[in-house]
Amino acid sequence: MNGIKNKIRQWKYKLKHDFLSIENVVLVVAVAMCLMWTYQSVASMTRNWELAERLNTEKKTLELTKIEVEMAELENEYYASSEYQELSARRLAGKQLSGEHMLYMPENTEEAKNKHKIVAVENDIPPEEKEYSNIEKWFMYLLP
Repeated sequence: MNGIKNKIRQWKYKLKHDFLSIENVVLVVAVAMCLMWTYQSVASMTRNWELAERLNTEKKTLELTKIEVEMAELENEYYASSEYQELSARRLAGKQLSGEHMLYMPENTEEAKNKHKIVAVENDIPPEEKEYSNIEKWFMYLLP
């Protein structure tokens, strides 16, 4: 029984003087603070990256919307033109000008529709839509 008490006292002494010394406590606190700082830095960089990606997506959406608005304005201008109004009136009324002949064509077959199909080439991708590797994304993010 006396041997067990001595062992317990020895462990208490080692714990108090070897493990819980001021230097060790300061070292553990410093390591913990460094780990927390590193984690927060990585979390902040990740959040900034996500926000930058969302901003790029929103910019692309804005550009697409502007293009759609321009197309709609051009379409409205075309519909307001006298040329369209004349063509539409002649088509609806079945009228023709002197010297013109009406020619009624059958509906296009699938063969005719697919005869001159345009095949997209992969190299024609604009640089904005190009898929970047992870390292290229990091370089673009860190070195704007």
